[in-house]
Amino acid sequence: MAPHHSDLTVDVVICCYTLDRWELLVAAVRSVRAQTRRPGRLVISVDHNRALFERCAAEWGAEPVATDGPVPVVVENRYPGRLGSARNTGIEHCTADVVAFLDDDAAAEPDWLETLLAVYADRRIYAVGGAPRPRYEAPRPAWLPESFNWVFGCHYEGLPETLAPVRHLIGANMSVRRAPFVALGGFHADDHDDQDLSHNIAHTYGPDAVIYEPKARVNHFVSANRLTWQYFSRRCFVVNRSKVASVADMGEAGNIGAELRFALGVARSLPRALRAAARRDVRPLQHFAVAVTGLGLAGAGHLVGKVELALGRRRPQLSTGLERPSAAAPDEVTARPAPARGVEEPAWRT
Repeated sequence: MAPHHSDLTVDVVICCYTLDRWELLVAAVRSVRAQTRRPGRLVISVDHNRALFERCAAEWGAEPVATDGPVPVVVENRYPGRLGSARNTGIEHCTADVVAFLDDDAAAEPDWLETLLAVYADRRIYAVGGAPRPRYEAPRPAWLPESFNWVFGCHYEGLPETLAPVRHLIGANMSVRRAPFVALGGFHADDHDDQDLSHNIAHTYGPDAVIYEPKARVNHFVSANRLTWQYFSRRCFVVNRSKVASVADMGEAGNIGAELRFALGVARSLPRALRAAARRDVRPLQHFAVAVTGLGLAGAGHLVGKVELALGRRRPQLSTGLERPSAAAPDEVTARPAPARGVEEPAWRT
């Protein structure tokens, strides 16, 4: 019998790559050590930066056993890729039932892990993500629509506001059952590692196996440079350009369903914007115009990515999965078991 969520163990992986975010990293580590649900391990995976690794080792490597949370384990990315490879390296140092991922510029709320783990009471759920809420370094520009918070990795308008399945978790705040994910080979992408996890889990275990729990919150730092038109326009184009190759690499698991639904949601916001404009509130119409521009840039990026893929001009994929994925128990990997006894069916299943 699978363990109840209160019996599940959890480890946390924080990946980092630059000394420029040192204070944010320290805050992220502190937030994990202050969790109401204490993790077994906290792994800091340093992505190809020797100076950062040495500073992390000096800060935490010689720390004695602590009473205020787990002592961080500091490791170096041992694969040639970047974020996906750093996450894989972190996973290799985890032993818990569930592995949770937190960005180095995000600080978790005290009940973050407790809230994520509660969702795993349903044994058919294999990946759970939470809501990264923006913590702005500078005032948010009035022109930026809430639906485009995804450009800086935060909860955006269009994601569920209550517990529900989603097609794509946000990498700053996500978790997965370790053994089944290891059996799938871990992460196979750098630029879109969160999409890689979400799509492969959903393809293997069904779309209801990937769940968004907005109550599991982290505060994701948004620097001032990410609140500019230059950053917005570049991200809309570049993210969707590189996503083409990433989706292609996923094979049957890859799709752009989430992106198409997002575009449809933007289109459906036009009547509301027009009604507001008729009441002399032009802000929604301005947001709609910006959103349409963002979609246009995204579409252009997608087209360029398609051409590059067809011509064989894509960047080489350096993150190709775990080197030696260990075997998980057959019932963990292949079965879609019934919910644990005493667990109510979630609303989307009824």
